[in-house]
Amino acid sequence: MTESSLAKVALSRPEPAPRPGPLDDRLYDLVDARFRRLLRDNPIIATVVGIHTEDERLGDGSRDAVLQELADERAHLAAIEALDPAGLSPEAQFERELEIHNLRRVIFDTDVHRVWERRSTAMDSIGTALFLVFARDYAPLAERLGAAAARMEAIPAYLASSRSRASVPQVRLWQELEIESARDLPTLFDEVVAAGRSAAVPATDQARLERAANVARAAVADYTTWLEGTIPGGVDDWELGRERYDALVGLRAFDGLDADAILAIGQEQLALNKEARVAAAKEIDPTVDEATVVDRIKTDHPATFAEALESYSDAMLRARQYLIDHDIVTVPDDEHLDVVETPDFLRNVIPFAAYFEPPKFDRDPSGIYVVTRSVDASPRSMREHNYSSISNTSIHEAYPGHHLQLSVASRHPSLTRLTTDAPEFVEGWGMYSELMMREQGFDDAPNFRLNMHTDAIWRACRIVLDVRMHRGEVGVDEAIRWMVEQTSFEEPNARAEVHRYTYTPTYQLSYLLGRVLLLQLRADEQRRLGGSFSLRDFHDTLLRNGSLPISFQRRLLAANGSRASKAASGGPGALDRAARA
Repeated sequence: MTESSLAKVALSRPEPAPRPGPLDDRLYDLVDARFRRLLRDNPIIATVVGIHTEDERLGDGSRDAVLQELADERAHLAAIEALDPAGLSPEAQFERELEIHNLRRVIFDTDVHRVWERRSTAMDSIGTALFLVFARDYAPLAERLGAAAARMEAIPAYLASSRSRASVPQVRLWQELEIESARDLPTLFDEVVAAGRSAAVPATDQARLERAANVARAAVADYTTWLEGTIPGGVDDWELGRERYDALVGLRAFDGLDADAILAIGQEQLALNKEARVAAAKEIDPTVDEATVVDRIKTDHPATFAEALESYSDAMLRARQYLIDHDIVTVPDDEHLDVVETPDFLRNVIPFAAYFEPPKFDRDPSGIYVVTRSVDASPRSMREHNYSSISNTSIHEAYPGHHLQLSVASRHPSLTRLTTDAPEFVEGWGMYSELMMREQGFDDAPNFRLNMHTDAIWRACRIVLDVRMHRGEVGVDEAIRWMVEQTSFEEPNARAEVHRYTYTPTYQLSYLLGRVLLLQLRADEQRRLGGSFSLRDFHDTLLRNGSLPISFQRRLLAANGSRASKAASGGPGALDRAARA
């Protein structure tokens, strides 16, 4: 598609403030222009958010493209910082500060961390580009298969340009992960071709699909050979290092916490959840040791993976109805979620389950909840799909976890909030949901609580390993052994987990840290509001605010409280506006 077609796409922006500032429109114009640039330069992002003018493109994977985007982001940051806050309404001031927060994070990742030049991610990009047009039912299948064919035809050029990123020695571990993904990716090409046959698309369209798939397979095979050639000259250094890690923690706006404080929280949570798991195990059977109880729970699983997928769907729907029946949070009538098996190309980076959020701009947005059959076809893999785990995972990924939270967040008109990366809220909300649902009586038998504490132990390990691995204190093999010891995970799952930590510093610690911060935020609101505190209102307000760093959520709650006080005393205020903030 041409740039002019993208320019005609209707985007959203916040409603005018009750008392607009003279620079409000200028701010939102800048944000709008940046968003369109991101969609133009990254067609896969356009597909992710449900804008389909770019569905036939993969974009430019080159080093020059990354560096140009970095320069563009710096220029945009300068333009946003140049806006005088005095010329903005309070609502726009908040959006400006959030936009600055977002840009500083992006610039750090691109210019300082620089994973993009030390690790190939082309397979993930291609796989996501095809998976989303194939799996999401936003248009007739024939139209979506046409987009898939066009993207497969673009793979040779995309992979050729991607090689230019590797101007420095590549990290061996990361390249080995990419090689594994490259071996799995052609199965997705096969699925696209098979879908065309099943749907009986016209013969010319089917022939195009098959030619495109053959071209794509050959290009991936050639790229795999190139990847293998980067291994001998590669390096094993992937740690961010203490100084840069501390800088990244500072940019994450963790309510004033530094890395040492976060590590202490992880160690404390590990001990607390171990104690709680022991207590739950004794409730189940006081005559045997904890390991025996854990093993017994793991053996209680569906007979087949197909039955497991049905169990995941049943668990999430039970949780959804429980939210409605017990008035815990508002569930929109028009949200929708599908549960599917994780595509093969993603199973090495998603050892358990994950979620693809509903595309904001689709006419009928739907979320996708993926569940991984196994990491390495181990006969013991079904143990991770035990019924207790299925309940906890479905709360986290679906209701009231990621799917509900992101479905509501996508309704906010702010493009700045749409592009905010705040895993301590998104992942923290998923973990908070696990605990909150047990507090509210859903699946609160000791086997479910034991599994919840097992998952919290896992997330506490993530905090400890995230900090210690990127400080250079713990290596990969030691981390895998420690993870197995602490969590009782099957070794392949622990290995996939730890490998992921090496290139996502501060992301993995966000899960349990986010829950701790959300629980503190809830306690603070309960103290502030006293008898007028409503759990449903608290949840609804957070979800309507969007996926923001918790420190930004705290500011909005405080502003709402201030406005409420003014309204109660007859002073200026806009409670209805605050509710939409």
